[in-house]
Amino acid sequence: MHKPRLAWAITGSGHYIEECLGFLLTLEDVDVYISPAGEEVLKMYSISLDAVRAKHPVFRDKTASSPPVGLFYKGHYHTFVMAPATSNTIAKCVLGIADNLVTNLYSQAGKCKVPCIVYPCDIAPAMETTAPGGKVMVYPRKIDLEGTDKIRTFEYTTVVDSVEELIDTVKRRLASLS
Repeated sequence: MHKPRLAWAITGSGHYIEECLGFLLTLEDVDVYISPAGEEVLKMYSISLDAVRAKHPVFRDKTASSPPVGLFYKGHYHTFVMAPATSNTIAKCVLGIADNLVTNLYSQAGKCKVPCIVYPCDIAPAMETTAPGGKVMVYPRKIDLEGTDKIRTFEYTTVVDSVEELIDTVKRRLASLS
């Protein structure tokens, strides 16, 4: 049997994307999943997917049925990370909508009791985030914050509120597996 890996999904959020990717590149045994919006955001931030591809396998959202989700049933993954996650992705996950690769991965991870670590882009009523060209203030809507609050209640899901907490939570999860 192969050694289980970590699955990491990148959505269309630029919320501290450079820091998330910087940490991702320090990890071993990771499969990276990227949505079409995630690819667009990387381009907007002038981030090349080549550095990620050089270190980890990258799977793109190109099919309707998302075949890679079957890997959860085979014990291929020990943990699923969504970082950063858009408010759209969070809303779909909260409603149980699994209509693209990332939301389907989250759904199947939960059904297979695989722990998920989620870093939503909307975590406070007023917050600093990253935009192409620098930091900006954003003011998430009530409905976006409600989505974040709701996903915090989901089984097998840990929501983190910062890159530092993401790093700490992933490191603790990996340490617990050794």
